[in-house]
Amino acid sequence: MNEQPDHTPYTRAPRPPLLVTIPQAAELLAVGRSTVYQLIWDHELEPIRIGRSVRLTIDDLEDYVQRKRAA
Repeated sequence: MNEQPDHTPYTRAPRPPLLVTIPQAAELLAVGRSTVYQLIWDHELEPIRIGRSVRLTIDDLEDYVQRKRAA
């Protein structure tokens, strides 16, 4: 018996974004936008600038939370 190969298109699992905006970061951290800007000003978070846009990495947000948990 010949089995036919599966020709279903390969679908990738959705990946989270690499970068988020300040309002998105504020929502993820459950704080206000001003707090996120203050964390950037205090060098707790390191922004990535693309043109005039400011973004934060998900990894940086997770690292920040881990540092706060360890403190």
